[in-house]
Amino acid sequence: MKKFTKIVATISDKRCDKDFIQRLFDNGLNVVRMNSAHLNREGFEKIIGNVRAVSDRIGILMDTKGPEVRTTTNEGDADIDINEGDKIKVTGKPDGITTHDTICLSYPGIADDVMPGAHLLIDDGELDFRIDSVNDGIIYCTAMNSGSLGSRKSVNIPGVSICLPSLTQRDIVNIHTAIDLDIDFIAHSFVRSKQDVLDIQAILDSRNSHIKIIAKIENQEGIDNFDEILEVSYGVMIARGDLGIEVPAEKIPSIQNDLISRCIAAHKPVIVATQMLHSMITSPRPTRAEVSDIANAVYQRTDALMLSGETAYGKYPVEAISTMARVAVEAENMLHKMPHNDEHHPKMENDVTSFLAHQAVDSAEVLDTRAIITDSYTGRTARYIASFRGKNPTLALCYYSHVIRQLALNYGVFPVYLERSANSREYLYSGLKQLINLGLLENDYLIAYIGGAYGEGRGTSFLEINRVGDILADYDTYLLPNLESTQQCKTVKK
Repeated sequence: MKKFTKIVATISDKRCDKDFIQRLFDNGLNVVRMNSAHLNREGFEKIIGNVRAVSDRIGILMDTKGPEVRTTTNEGDADIDINEGDKIKVTGKPDGITTHDTICLSYPGIADDVMPGAHLLIDDGELDFRIDSVNDGIIYCTAMNSGSLGSRKSVNIPGVSICLPSLTQRDIVNIHTAIDLDIDFIAHSFVRSKQDVLDIQAILDSRNSHIKIIAKIENQEGIDNFDEILEVSYGVMIARGDLGIEVPAEKIPSIQNDLISRCIAAHKPVIVATQMLHSMITSPRPTRAEVSDIANAVYQRTDALMLSGETAYGKYPVEAISTMARVAVEAENMLHKMPHNDEHHPKMENDVTSFLAHQAVDSAEVLDTRAIITDSYTGRTARYIASFRGKNPTLALCYYSHVIRQLALNYGVFPVYLERSANSREYLYSGLKQLINLGLLENDYLIAYIGGAYGEGRGTSFLEINRVGDILADYDTYLLPNLESTQQCKTVKK
């Protein structure tokens, strides 16, 4: 209950035993990320099985490769030394071997998409090549700096639109694997337009899957088309690694702040990712700049933070999770002490769920409520409450186990699974008893309860403010405005 900001951690099949995941979970892990570029089905099954054995409340997210360009394997798989001023040829030859003189890329059509004067960046920008000319499928470049080129490194060409399909054949296979294994999220890489998201949604819909799509924003096209991408996505990941190469680095902080605000306004979860505790891959302590980076993302009110190499292969994965959680709690404590400020809330909409969610959050300031409770079929109401970024926890009583895991990404939402009861009154009663047993509520707490009067798919329709002990003590006569309660009320009056 201490941490409202959620933590996503990348896990490798080479280090995913149950004890390891349990330690990450105990220190603040909420969602496990699997990088499909480095996994096969056996690896997916291994990670998922161990995560589910630890807790059914941990969400599982899989990345797609997307329209990515990489170098091929080096000759002898050895690093290649590049010196400033070297003249290098680059060609699209997925089956080729990269040498010092000729760098082969995974995308055959690369020469058709670039022009002289552009810069071709390799390995997250560690190597910079200026394109001098393009002739007969060969790109002629000059190395702008010295460095070492390893095998299968990332390639970025800022300002250039790469005409690759949104999904590779491997992506399609992995999406079907994700459906088979019942994971919770697919994070689609290098999203450029809403069609990239719809391509995955069509596959999910064809198999009636409840998996949600997270759009990874990591190039200029994604920023330019952000509103349409956000409209068709469940949530967004601000992937600052490639984004910081495609876009001038000095623009990243303001872009991050803007995208977070727009996600909050749309009531959709947002993840800030990449190099948040990069030094902890090899060091047990973070840098001061990294601590400030985490705190800044919390101050900007992100839903979640993500760790990559820190937990996938770093020397101090548990310490990295623990550090991130402690920094998040400290930043949240400062935010929760500040007066309520509408500047950080979505604008009021002509929508019942949005209106009631806003009032429930405001009740903490006006009435000193201590928690917000909602019963949830889809998680929509809980997500709306989360978007108003209140200081009280949102306790979501979920009818379906997959909704619990999907809410693992939302700020301040603590989902609990309960078997369905005959009506909302019984469901609330059972939920309150369970939350008290878990130490999340006490009898003297004043709570705000948001529910729907008409059942699944009919939306939120009422807000109830009451004290936990009073609800439990008056269980036999306590009524909620749903169909079953209304019928019971009529019987009592007779």
